[in-house]
Amino acid sequence: MFTLDGVQKFHSLTHSSLTLLLDHLSGIPLVDYGRVLPNFGFPTLREQITHIFNCEGFWIYTLQGLRYVDSKPAEHDTVADARILQQEVRTRTQAYLSSLTDRQLNTNTELQFADGDNAVSTPALVLHHVLTHAFHHKGQIAAMCRELGHPAPGTDLNRFK
Repeated sequence: MFTLDGVQKFHSLTHSSLTLLLDHLSGIPLVDYGRVLPNFGFPTLREQITHIFNCEGFWIYTLQGLRYVDSKPAEHDTVADARILQQEVRTRTQAYLSSLTDRQLNTNTELQFADGDNAVSTPALVLHHVLTHAFHHKGQIAAMCRELGHPAPGTDLNRFK
């Protein structure tokens, strides 16, 4: 069983880690932030960052029975823009989590998608996916930074003991 306190801490630590990454990205040239690296599913740093926050936004809205509209990478042309998107999504997730009990966090709920599909999952499992998904893309961003000649510093959770 997941606890609300544990999920909230994991969410906070994940965003602290992403903020470190954004700090690093803010120091690289804007041209590299938008440079296409074709061997990645989201081929620019801008697209990777936007995808991370869109994923969290999508799932939090879906858990609440709401429809999420993806932000476009072009709407977040700079790291400063990405920070605004991060804060919006983070705040929405925190508000959602504060509305739950431990029991609700671990109770199956029906998820309905815009395409008419549906699924059943617990909010805890969905949030687990969202947060581990962020680390997957954070690793891709670190690899992209190395390829661009701007190696990222350590941003893993062990920095936040």
